[in-house]
Amino acid sequence: MKSLRSRDTVMSRRSAISLGIGVSAAASLGLSARPARAARKIRLTTNFFAEPSMGGMYQALATGLYAARGLDVEIRQGGPQINGLQLLTGGETDFVVSSAMGAYSAYDNGAPILVVAASFQSDPQCLVARPTVRSLVDLRGHKILVSTQGRASYWVWLEKRFGFTEDQAFPYTGNIQPFVTDPTIALGGLISSEPYRIKSAGVDVKSFLLADEGYPPYGSPILAMRAFVDQNKETVATFVKATMAGWKSFLDNPAPGLSIIQSVNQKADDGWVRYSVDTIRRLGLVTGGEAKTRGIGTMNDERWKTLADFMIDAGLLKSGRPTKDLYTLDFANAADIIP
Repeated sequence: MKSLRSRDTVMSRRSAISLGIGVSAAASLGLSARPARAARKIRLTTNFFAEPSMGGMYQALATGLYAARGLDVEIRQGGPQINGLQLLTGGETDFVVSSAMGAYSAYDNGAPILVVAASFQSDPQCLVARPTVRSLVDLRGHKILVSTQGRASYWVWLEKRFGFTEDQAFPYTGNIQPFVTDPTIALGGLISSEPYRIKSAGVDVKSFLLADEGYPPYGSPILAMRAFVDQNKETVATFVKATMAGWKSFLDNPAPGLSIIQSVNQKADDGWVRYSVDTIRRLGLVTGGEAKTRGIGTMNDERWKTLADFMIDAGLLKSGRPTKDLYTLDFANAADIIP
């Protein structure tokens, strides 16, 4: 798993300097410039490879929003075969970008985790199919490529909501070629990514945003261990506020964050990142809903209850643990980063 501190990202650090990110960003990237006092080191693991759907975090790194608040943040890339929740509970990372359903499942199984903010007001998860597919119901019985994290989150919802079956799901490793060569299969991805990549490969597609179909979760929630939050409340509040400020900055001018994303992820070409940012803006994934008035990252009890009720009804939550104990509104709702 690559991070901004690995040997594989030496060129990304050099690129960051040459692209004029600035002294504060150089400090946050672990270069020669350092904060005047020792910064609190934070390890953040994303839910996929570096891309604009994590733009707020990379923007906060690039523009020095973390460093200016005394945080030395290391962003580690996730991937389709990486289980971020396992890394979190195993003490290998301090924060992880995950999924709401995956978080509830882990919590129900006894993991002492806590959601501290929501990156997106609507989940960007989608299914991509050929234009001849009229609805998600038409995909029953079809082979569908699904990532490891997707199997623990939206796939479970699709099974209960549309009658999909376990034998339909096959591993998605980020490689779109099986979809390109086989017109009978579908693929699970992000609305800000996979549709563009597949169209760029010469295949026309139809995208189904699961949020439009009733998929209830917040998108890309940020989690930490409850003990870490209890012992580091000021650090957590600072991290959340800086990350949400990063999202506001990214949507205003994404260039600094994109410079890091593109240097870390060699597949992040100019056309794709423009499409991705435009999609995030157009759909209001970060700034829509309550975020318009209550601030980026905000959450509420009703949305979490809707998800919990679905999972209980589907038999996915069984322990009887209080579902409100999975998340806290103390940090994101107090950040007050109004778009």
